[in-house]
Parts: sequence; C-alpha cells; structure tokens
Amino acid sequence: MSKIPTFLFFFFFSSTISISLSSHPLDPLSPAEFTSVQTAVRSHYSNHTSVAFHYIGLKEPPKSAVLSWLHHHTPSSAAPPRRAFIIARVNHTTTHELTVDLTQSTILSDQLYTGSGYPLFTFEEQIAANALPLGHAPFLESLRRRGLHGAEILCQTYGIGWFGEQGKGCSRIVRVMCNYLDGTVNLFMRPVEGIAVTVDLDRMEIVGYRDRGIVPVPKADGTDYRGSKQRPPFGPGVNAINVVQPNNLNRWANWDFHLGFDMRAGPIISTASIFDVDKQTFRRVLYRGFLSELFVPYMDLTEEWYYRTFFDAGEFGYGLCTSSLLPGADCPDNAVFMEAYFPDKDGNPQQLPNAFCIFERYAGDVMWRHTEAATPEVVTEVRRDVSLVVRMVSTVGNYDYINDWEFKQSGSIKVTVGLTGLLEVRGADYTHKDQIHDESYGQILSENTIGSNHDHFLTYHLDLDVDGESNSFLKSKLKTVRVPNRTTSPRKSYWRVFVETAKTESDAKIKLGSEQVDLIFVNPNKKTMVGNPVGYRLIPGSVAGPLLSDDDYVQIRAAFTEYNVWVTPYNESEKWAGGVYVDRSRGDDTLATWSMKDREIEDRDIVVWYTLGFHHVPCQEDFPVMPTLSSGFELRPANFFERNPVLKAYIS
Repeated sequence: MSKIPTFLFFFFFSSTISISLSSHPLDPLSPAEFTSVQTAVRSHYSNHTSVAFHYIGLKEPPKSAVLSWLHHHTPSSAAPPRRAFIIARVNHTTTHELTVDLTQSTILSDQLYTGSGYPLFTFEEQIAANALPLGHAPFLESLRRRGLHGAEILCQTYGIGWFGEQGKGCSRIVRVMCNYLDGTVNLFMRPVEGIAVTVDLDRMEIVGYRDRGIVPVPKADGTDYRGSKQRPPFGPGVNAINVVQPNNLNRWANWDFHLGFDMRAGPIISTASIFDVDKQTFRRVLYRGFLSELFVPYMDLTEEWYYRTFFDAGEFGYGLCTSSLLPGADCPDNAVFMEAYFPDKDGNPQQLPNAFCIFERYAGDVMWRHTEAATPEVVTEVRRDVSLVVRMVSTVGNYDYINDWEFKQSGSIKVTVGLTGLLEVRGADYTHKDQIHDESYGQILSENTIGSNHDHFLTYHLDLDVDGESNSFLKSKLKTVRVPNRTTSPRKSYWRVFVETAKTESDAKIKLGSEQVDLIFVNPNKKTMVGNPVGYRLIPGSVAGPLLSDDDYVQIRAAFTEYNVWVTPYNESEKWAGGVYVDRSRGDDTLATWSMKDREIEDRDIVVWYTLGFHHVPCQEDFPVMPTLSSGFELRPANFFERNPVLKAYIS
C-alpha cells in the first residue's frame, strides 16, 4: 500500500528523561552520512547514468564488535567502522547492492543483483503511477459511466505478488486502485470497485486496464474522522470521575457501571453499559463480571509440598486478602480511592481503607490515528487513548495480584492481572546448578534456593448481556480453503470464516491454541443496519492449559481449568467455578460437573467462563522479589455499533 509522507517530526519531552548525545555503533545514519552516501554513489557512476535509491541504511557492525564496544566503552573508545548498505536501481533496468564507508565516503563494494524480486517501491514512483489513470481515456470513461468526478479521485499503488510467472511475466508491475473523496477525507472507506489499472514502474506507463462492471461506491456519511466533523459532546459525560456512594455507581465518558466488593471474589463489575450516540441510549454489555476462582498448583512432589495446590478465592478469599492501596505508588496522583468492608468472625464489619482506586489512564498510547498524504492537503488525525481504570490488589500469601478493570472509549473492557510479590521457594542443599542430578521440581535461583514450578489459573465469571439477556455464542473458525483449478484466480488458497453457533454447553468448550477460532457473543435478535448480529468479541491473553493428568486428584478438583472457555446458561447458584465449598472438596460441584448437563445455550441468558493461565518456570530475576508479570483479556465490540463509536460524524 502506498503512503506518501511529507515530513516526520518526533518530539520527546519529560522532566525525568535524560538523553545522551554520544554516538553509538547502532545509531541510524545522520543527515550528513546520507549526503556522504549520495556523493559516493553519484561519483561512482557516470553522469549519464540514472540511479534510484531504493534503500539506504546502516550496515550493522559485527555483533561481537558492538558488544566489545559496550563492555569497554569510555568517552575515548573508538567505535567500530560505520558503513552503509544501499540498494539502487540503475537505468531502470538493474538492481545493485552497494556498501559505502561512511568515514571515507568511498564505495567498498558494488554487486549486481540477479535473483528474483525487486526492491521496495520509492514514494516518487508511486506518486507517478498513481497519477497515470487520470490521464487515461478508458479510465475517465469509466468514471463518467459511474457519475464520478475526476477531481475527487485518489489512487493508490498495490504490489501484485508472484503467482508462478517466469521471465517477462515478472517485470516491475503494480496495480493502481482508486478511491473517491466527495464529502470525506476517509478515502479508504470509498473504494471505486470494478476497475483495475496495471502499471509498469520501470516504463512508467499503463500496460493493462480492465473495467469489469459498476459497483456502488460506499457513502461518505459518517466516515469523516476529523475533529471538526464530530458531534459534540462525545457521549453524555465528561472526562471526570463521578463516584456516587454508597451505591458505588460510576459514570465516565460513554460508560456507566457499578463497582462492588465481595470477600471471596474481590471487585465485582456489574451492569456495565455504554452510551450509543446514534441511538441516544445506554446499551448493556456486562451484567456481572468477577474472578470466580484462582487455582495455583505447585509441581513439587516432596512431602512438604505435594499438597500445595491453592484455590485462593475459595479457600482464602480473594477479597479478604485485599491490600490497602498506597496513593502515588499503587495508583497515580489523579486517582479516587474507595474503601470496602468485610465481616470478622463475629460478624463485625471491618473496614478496608483504599481498597479500590479509580483513575483516568493516559500513557501516551494512541486510540486511533491516520495520516492521509494523498489528499490535496495532508490530513493527520490522532486520538489519545484515555481510559478509566478500576484497580484492586489482593495479596494472597506470597503473591500480590494487581487487578485492573479498564473501560475504553472504543467500547472495550480490558481485564488485566499483574502477578508480583514473592516466589514460594524451597530450601535445598544445592549451591550450583551442576550439583542437581535428580528431579528438583524447580529452578535454582540462589544458593540453597529452589523456585518451584507452578501454575496460575484465573477463572472469570462473565455474565454477558450483549444488548439484552438473550445471547448466543458464535465460534468463528478460520480455515484454509483451496482454490479450484477451474477458477480464474492465480491464487492457490485463502482463508475464510466458518461460523458455528453453539447449541449446548458441550459445543462451547474451547481449548485455545488447538485451532484458529474467533470467539463472539451476539444477541441474535438485534441486528445492525447492514444485517450483522450485534456482539462482543472475547480476545484472549496468555494461553495456557493444565498439564496435570485428568485422573490426578488435584485436577479433578480443578477440572474447570480443562478448557479456557466454557458457556453455561445463567443460574444464580452457579457462581464459583470450584464449587461453593472448596476446602477439601472432591470436585463434585464445579463448573465441569455443571456442564455435564449439556444444557441449551443458544439464544439464552448465558454466562461465559474464561480461564487465563500462566505456567511459571521461575528464573533468577524473580528473586528475591518478582517483577510484575501481566496478562489478561479483552471484551471488544463486534458489530455492536454501526461504526467506530469514538467517531461520531454528522450524518445527513
């Protein structure tokens, strides 16, 4: 895809960033060095030779030289010689690879490339190729028949790949495809279909043209992403946190949700709805979401360790283990804090100060952006990715779990857990890895210290109400399809989506990684204007499954981890994946046993159970305190809105 930039500016600013101006062997070429390359190559060829630079870059020094320089670096250390690697097209016919000594500005080598393929496109030849259709009579006639104006046409260059052609069939040709403006700068939303222009880049002329028929150009309505074209305000709220107690209702930007606390589950997000500007109403997404169980089995079979297979929520209370958050450390300065309460053994309420913090997050991320340089005036639009985060930390023994529920203006809910704290280590006789000859059930981290191998499986209860209670689970499987020989396409294969609707619980069990599958939860009774069922997509994070045998007693109790995804019909008694009574349980009241009923789940009020897993093989950097290891999942709109919800342009 061609992209013609004008200027690129990079600004780095922070009161705490220190920028070193000393040179490094891997520094990119400076402006002066590019000039040195240009001078050397131009001098190398005669004045009557046409040279096009398709690539100029640093020819990296040997790795050993760079490492040696870093190890012995002082202000007076000599850096390895700097050289440039160049790919050039000479006289539009041949490709050359050159090496230039940047210090001496001399050519060290010039080799003619005779293999297959060509260097990357230059912007200049793309600009020239893109202009050709508007001077081509058949193309202008095609526009006339479509009722399109040439002044609103912008064209783009596309590489065409290789489909077995030999000899002259592999010349430097591209396809030029065009789009239509007329009311929007979002040209890629308005393709002019049915017309194919083939251009020979070396000859810079059209060598093929085909108009296979008229296809309607998509409307411009609602596609313009410029800020000046948006409807104020964005959603019903402003970027300020409005915490209402004691009901714990939160409204921010286009989100409305309830935050609760449970001594077993910890934070519970309920009745999460998002405001739809087009419909001028809040629409439901998540009725209730929380951590149902946290299973942490250790792989140590020694007598003092074999039983260490923790069910942290069901045995210890994930909420009971809540740690008070430290302002300015656990949470940023703009955070709002909330307390929580739990009963003691006598039923007396006990306060947990600073149990939650809620804050707006902006870490320099981009929610969306695009630079369009093909328009008469360059258009660059960027939106900052500002989100609202609800954070809680549960310290269950040695581990601290940082729990974030993040609400994004794009309609996504991201759930992240960060594992930190301390490893659970085992003392040993070993002082060096070479002394270990028998099974140690872990890794030596320091003298006499073994970090035991273990897992973390976090199972979330997600009662999705996608635009209402009646939902279905679509397994969209991505499969390779072979192209029949009788078709006119030179392609041999492509992939397509095969959608299966899960009818019962057994249909919905998913082991991630076993196949390419898209997980979408839809309301089959609600459709977009173009006919798609409204839905939300579950985007998994860390994919891990249990490695214990099914007949291991530990795994029988934790059979709910056997699949990463389960779907059950809503049942108010089915909240805890490991059962209500977990201590010394026998695995007879778990998500796995409930699902054996194989109940119907199509067009029902359903609950999604998602298990996020980590296999933890400790390393020395985890000792003595473990840097945070994070993963999670995302609930992301999938045809829930008519268009990008953060882009609400006026529509005629």
